[in-house]
Amino acid sequence: MIRKISAAFTFFVLAALFSSAQDNATQYPIDKDTQLITYQEVVTQAGTADELYIRAIEWINTQYKNPADVCRIRNRESGVIEILHRFEIINDEADNKLIAGIVNYTLKIEFKPGRYRYTLSDLTLRQSTRFPVEKWMDKTDKMYSPLWDSYLKQVNRQSLELVESLKAGMQPPVVKEEEKW
Repeated sequence: MIRKISAAFTFFVLAALFSSAQDNATQYPIDKDTQLITYQEVVTQAGTADELYIRAIEWINTQYKNPADVCRIRNRESGVIEILHRFEIINDEADNKLIAGIVNYTLKIEFKPGRYRYTLSDLTLRQSTRFPVEKWMDKTDKMYSPLWDSYLKQVNRQSLELVESLKAGMQPPVVKEEEKW
């Protein structure tokens, strides 16, 4: 009897550790100074700062429905573009996939010859007050809901998709050679 209880207890402890390890499997990039989720990278890319700036403007024009509205800063001389936009998160537990909220973000792109740096930050849930999405990481919060893990994963997925789209848009244009006949 004691062996069965001991085996059952061991099973539950291992199951709890395994589920805890799965929860922590998704790591989010936390800025060491602000302690906020921040996606930042310097990307080496052929071209002058001005060429990279123009490619970014072309990417913005294809990425966003209203590019003039999303760009808060477009400074060609200093090589800085700042975008304020948003994406939706979905309540996965609902049968009809209800929209759970809108997450605002800031995307800053800076250009130097041969490279650019993007910083995707200030991820906040749109509410009457500012609600940083980092609060969803606090499992000790009395308002904690398991849905928060899903929301964080959606924010992470959509942020990474945005970054990949930016990187693809920043590639040099393909020059087609004229057919000789």
